[in-house]
Amino acid sequence: MAIKSSIHATNPPLSPRLFPLSKSCGLWVDQIPPVQQSSRYGNTSYRTWHERLTENVESLMLRFLPDDLKPSTVEIIRYFTERFGNSSRIDYGTGHETNFAAWLYCLARMGIIKEEDYHAVVARVFVKYLELMKKLQLIYWLEPAGSHGVWGLDDYHLLPFIFGSSQLIDHKYMKPKSIHNDDILDNFSSEYMYLSCIQFVKKVKKGPFAEHSPLLNDISGVPNWNKVNTGMLKMYKAEVLEKVPIMQHFLFGWLIKW
Repeated sequence: MAIKSSIHATNPPLSPRLFPLSKSCGLWVDQIPPVQQSSRYGNTSYRTWHERLTENVESLMLRFLPDDLKPSTVEIIRYFTERFGNSSRIDYGTGHETNFAAWLYCLARMGIIKEEDYHAVVARVFVKYLELMKKLQLIYWLEPAGSHGVWGLDDYHLLPFIFGSSQLIDHKYMKPKSIHNDDILDNFSSEYMYLSCIQFVKKVKKGPFAEHSPLLNDISGVPNWNKVNTGMLKMYKAEVLEKVPIMQHFLFGWLIKW
C-alpha cells in the first residue's frame, strides 16, 4: 500500500516541538524581502536572512533539547545551519540537503526521534523543510550549487525524490509515467512528495519537460517505483556521499564519527 503524507499529518508521535523550527525560519523570509539588483540569481538579502538564522540557531535548538543533551548543540548547530545553503556563494545543493539528513540522524542518535517517528519525520518535518527551501529558492534565487546542484534532479534536490518514490512503491495505479498527467499532479501532489516535486519543476521551468528536465523525463520511463527508488539510492551514494567536492565540507563529531 502506498503511503500518503496525510496519514501522518494528524497527531504524529513525534514531538511537536520540532515543527515550529521551519515556521520561525519562514517568518524571517517574510520580514527580509529581496533587494532590487541587476543579477537574477543570488539575491544578497539571503545573507541577511542567514545571519539572522545564525544569531538564533542556538535558541532554536535549545527549545527541544533536554538539559542532559544541551551540550550537543555545538555539533548539531552546524548541520542545522548548513542545511539551508551557503551564505557566501548564495547557493544550495545536495550537499546542504545532506546536512539536514545528518541533523535528523543526530536527533535519532540522541533518542529525540524514535523509530515510530520515522514516517512522521519524512511526511511532516522533511516536507516542511522542503517547503521552506522552495520559498528561499524562489524569493532569494539561490544558485544551484556545483553543476545543477550535483545531481539535484530539479537543480537543487535529490532526497525528496528518494523519499517520494518510496511512498509510491506499492501504489496500484500510479506509475512513474504518471508524472506526465497534469490531472494526477493536480489531484495528488499534496499527498505524494514525488508528484509535488514534479509539479514544482513544471511551474518554475519553461518549455518542454523533456528539454528542461531530461533526467526526470528519462526516469519516468522506468517500469515501476521500486526500480526508481533503488536507482536513486545508488545515485545518492555514488554522486553525493562518495563525491569529494561535496563531502569535503562535511563535519564529523561524536554523533557522526569519521
